[in-house]
Amino acid sequence: MSKTLFAPGHTACAGCGQSMAARLVLDAAGPNTIIVNNTGCLEVFSTKYPESCWEVPFVHSLFENAAAVASGVESAVKYLGKADAINVIAQGGDGGTADIGLQALSGMLERGHNILYVCYDNEAYMNTGVQRSGLTPFDTNTTTSPAGAVSIGNLRPKKPMPEIANAHGIPYVAVASSGFGQDLQRKVKKALSLKGPKYIQVHVPCPLGWRHETNMTIQVAKAAVETGLYPLIEYENGVLSSRRQITPKPVEEYLKLQGRFKHLLNKPEEIKKIQEIADNNIKKYGLKAEAQPA
Repeated sequence: MSKTLFAPGHTACAGCGQSMAARLVLDAAGPNTIIVNNTGCLEVFSTKYPESCWEVPFVHSLFENAAAVASGVESAVKYLGKADAINVIAQGGDGGTADIGLQALSGMLERGHNILYVCYDNEAYMNTGVQRSGLTPFDTNTTTSPAGAVSIGNLRPKKPMPEIANAHGIPYVAVASSGFGQDLQRKVKKALSLKGPKYIQVHVPCPLGWRHETNMTIQVAKAAVETGLYPLIEYENGVLSSRRQITPKPVEEYLKLQGRFKHLLNKPEEIKKIQEIADNNIKKYGLKAEAQPA
């Protein structure tokens, strides 16, 4: 077995979907890779001084500017004549990508840097206390969108980051999941085979923030896809080129696995609203698998 480039011994929580996805991404990218990572869970649990689990060059940037720092790294690599030999990957969480890092990401995409940006979407600011982000799902109970007598949870839908990235006219945009590792690695390899800016968003369950059992991470990740709440799609040069088709399951099968949605289980009117989100995704992206002839 070959040596993994994301070494064991980090301090991620048991069952962390983000640590799984980071290992898959880096092993797919290979050793000729430079990682630029903003502040967040991944940076904290993987680079506890004086140790690091990254077996490639790793640059820690501020919370909001991984894309900007990676732009400088990519420019330096190009100046040195090594653009064809080195992969530059910028990484951030959902908050560092969709909220406070959105301006830097947009600039990187608009300038055309040959960088793969990976958003590890655990759907809240987990490192600082499970506060809602722009990628927190509708009705989620977080510390800043608490469910209670006067609130049902997060009032806003997920920000459409894949579409926002795609609107920049870049070569490649994809959505992946830690529950489908081979699909994730295929998308990373495909992205790195293309010149120009690329964006991959990866769904990464967080047992602590989502409040599910640590041995259920893969099950939870797969349920998000199988209900249509997290479509696995690809855009190439602005055109939807592929999607993972499903035989849709009711959204309640996903919601009931997690404590962050526990307050919804006796509120069928709210579950209906979330089912409509999934149904709209299924229709928009053509996710429903065609029935096979008998």
